[in-house]
Amino acid sequence: MKEQLDNLRFDRSFRTPSSEGYHVMLGTERIATADLHFTVADVRCTLVMEKTLEREEIAHVIERIDEDLVLSADVPREDFLVTVFQGTELGFFSDEFHADQDEMVIGENEGEDEDDDFLDEEEPGRN
Repeated sequence: MKEQLDNLRFDRSFRTPSSEGYHVMLGTERIATADLHFTVADVRCTLVMEKTLEREEIAHVIERIDEDLVLSADVPREDFLVTVFQGTELGFFSDEFHADQDEMVIGENEGEDEDDDFLDEEEPGRN
């Protein structure tokens, strides 16, 4: 797998004066998202792994982020601090989302019943 990780690609999803967000791609598959925040003294990264990788492979992804994104930003830094999470995307929300909607799609249909992809407001414990 480490050889495959040499082919990582970083697709920028947003940029502000002090931060950037990237989709970490392996071919056509998004394996992680990385949010970089440039401070006066250091660069902080929140890395959310969507694909389960070994510790050494995650270290390689971090190294590539440092080399390809952080160092190329040409911002002085004393340290590169990375917090890593394992997770999956549940949905994308915007101002158009209303809390009182009857249904909310929370994932893709990956061989599951379509009914399982919706939250029913009458379900016990849900408001």
